[in-house]
Amino acid sequence: MFFHIVLERNMQLHPRFFGRNLRENLVSKLMKDVEGTCSGRHGFVVAITGIESIGKGLIRDGTGFVTFPVKYQCVVFRPFKGEILEAVVTLVNKMGFFAEAGPVQIFVSKHLIPDDMEFQAGDMPNYTTSDGSVKIQKECEVRLKIIGTRVDATEIFCVGTIKDDFLGVINDPAAG
Repeated sequence: MFFHIVLERNMQLHPRFFGRNLRENLVSKLMKDVEGTCSGRHGFVVAITGIESIGKGLIRDGTGFVTFPVKYQCVVFRPFKGEILEAVVTLVNKMGFFAEAGPVQIFVSKHLIPDDMEFQAGDMPNYTTSDGSVKIQKECEVRLKIIGTRVDATEIFCVGTIKDDFLGVINDPAAG
């Protein structure tokens, strides 16, 4: 799920970036450092939407660097247990498959795939229904439900299922 929150960060800036473009230099360094990162507490920072305040700089002894406290608004992505997501399958093996929904990697075990789907090995491994009408393989889109998350300091891992109503393959590029 996406959230719009306010975060704070202390930014260090080298003296060569001081001058009339100090604010722009600080904002571009903030965007470069923060966008695309993951904090276990808030989730993945998708984009910075605005700067609320930039505090007074504090000169670091011996280095000349200045530390500025910056308060900024950003959009973050954090998956939750029970959430339904659409994801793209990245890897299929006999244990299940991995899919990605934006920056989050989700594993779906073979026990969480409908019973009528069997693993087919070969040059393009996949899970196929007994009548061959539905196929889960690399690059196909699936709708899945997150049943568990594990949060590290810099990453979020998820386990999902497609063994429920209205879940499963929603777009198969090989079929069309």
